[in-house]
Amino acid sequence: MSTAPDSRSDHPLDPAASLDLIAESQRRVRRGTEPDCRLICLVWGIAWAVGYLVLWTSARALGVPGVVAYVVFGTLLAVAVVVTIVHSARRAAGTRGPGHRATVLWGATWFLAFGVYPFVIAGLGRAGASDDVTGLASNALACVIIGVMYLTGGASFGDRGLFVLGAWILLTGGVATMAGMPATYLVMATVGGGGFLAITVVWQVLHLRRRAGARR
Repeated sequence: MSTAPDSRSDHPLDPAASLDLIAESQRRVRRGTEPDCRLICLVWGIAWAVGYLVLWTSARALGVPGVVAYVVFGTLLAVAVVVTIVHSARRAAGTRGPGHRATVLWGATWFLAFGVYPFVIAGLGRAGASDDVTGLASNALACVIIGVMYLTGGASFGDRGLFVLGAWILLTGGVATMAGMPATYLVMATVGGGGFLAITVVWQVLHLRRRAGARR
């Protein structure tokens, strides 16, 4: 009794094609467990663009930002931090070992850093720092914390996108501090928030092109 030929044995997979399939599978797994920089950039772009514009508008009207402006800004930053941590934790939920542990510790570091942050700013105020100095210091310190967190996150996860974001935040914070008050808020809104949104668009375009190329 004859049997139908096995098409798999008649057409063995080329070794180079096998390696390509393995590499592509590894890339898909890595993309599925790494933080999505498009989402993170979008969240922080909105938080900075809106929050810093509110601070700048309030400072121009009152001389210094009002309480409501700080509440709006603080709420937007808190949302951005929570989204970043939750998103990163969910991406790493299916992983085990050092990678998962690094993500958990990275998320805990966010809470620790921003938990200490208000005490540093309050200490400057109690030491006699002026409103301008306190405002510049609070903004610069926030940029240093966020920038360094993204730099370490990029290094830990091997994610160049996060690393670039961290560098951009640090540079923006330095330039904004040199601009003085209240122009520092406008720089943060346009260069910082606007830069995040622009990077989001660029990465989305690259993502769509990559998907289109994979379908061919």
